[in-house]
Amino acid sequence: MVYIALPDEKTRRLSFYLAMEEYVARRLNTDDDCFFMWQVRPTVIFGRNQLIEAEVNLDFCRQKAIETYRRKSGGGCVYADMSNVMFSYITRDEEVNFTFNRYINMVTLMLCKLGVEAGSSGRNDILIRETRNEEREARSEEQGASEWRKVSGNAFYHIPGHSIVHGTMLYDTCMENMVGSITPSDEKLVSKGVKSVRQHIALLKDHIDLSIDEFKAFVRRNLCDREIVLNADDIAEIEEIEREYLTDEFIYGNNPRYSLVRKARIEGVGELEVRMEVKNDVIKAVNLVGDFFLVGDLDTQVLRRLKGAKLTRESLENALPERLDDVVRNLKREDFINILINNNITT
Repeated sequence: MVYIALPDEKTRRLSFYLAMEEYVARRLNTDDDCFFMWQVRPTVIFGRNQLIEAEVNLDFCRQKAIETYRRKSGGGCVYADMSNVMFSYITRDEEVNFTFNRYINMVTLMLCKLGVEAGSSGRNDILIRETRNEEREARSEEQGASEWRKVSGNAFYHIPGHSIVHGTMLYDTCMENMVGSITPSDEKLVSKGVKSVRQHIALLKDHIDLSIDEFKAFVRRNLCDREIVLNADDIAEIEEIEREYLTDEFIYGNNPRYSLVRKARIEGVGELEVRMEVKNDVIKAVNLVGDFFLVGDLDTQVLRRLKGAKLTRESLENALPERLDDVVRNLKREDFINILINNNITT
């Protein structure tokens, strides 16, 4: 695998690194898998299908000078700062589920080489097992914490000819910012939230004897065998791609009010919120938001098909494709129809 390096150590906005992924995928002429790491100033990044006002505490972010950006992959809201490391992986393999699993296994194996007991869980998490010594045993007993804790969350999306995976690696982080940027900024709630979140996440610094820079060097040595250094022309093209990520239209989206909202959480899929404009029991407009992962074209394969359909099981079955897991990862058509007609779902 080839490491994609920048010509300087400048810290850039998160939107630049998202654009850099696209540039590598669309315009860098290499058949090799590509990888790079990056760090950012305090930033919240929310998923492609999420509503910023529902996921991000904008007042807290303004007070703490925390930047906010949308990404093109699905999944949930993430906080990042200079104390953790972000990974980007780009491959020509277009089978996103296979690519995603391969990436998760690659990172998990790398952590195991550091002597950390690591594994994967759920849709997109990498977990590490807490080291059992007296101090941690006492802490775990006091907090009621699980022995396995999340150290990395990951997301992916597909563009023609390539798949892109990116994720966090929690070396360390500001817990107050992590919790406050996505929860109410009331001091008591933040304090309670920090304690709650800390029970479920692991900080890598507590499990290895490497500094953050030494850890990054280890990752690079173990995952990559050669390097491509981008030049000034490459940077200019990345900045051109970045413009889209900085537009209000991309960040905030177009979210009109809908007359009917249906919500559900499905194990292995995520949170789904269907917003519909319905007249005389006919769907006139529809949108789907949440932290799910897309593996196909939601608009053409699902949303457009629903417009004009009646809000009945028979009409919805006729409108929707036979398999929805080709569009939304792990989503069954029956479960989606049950959400639309407000029936209990089977998970």
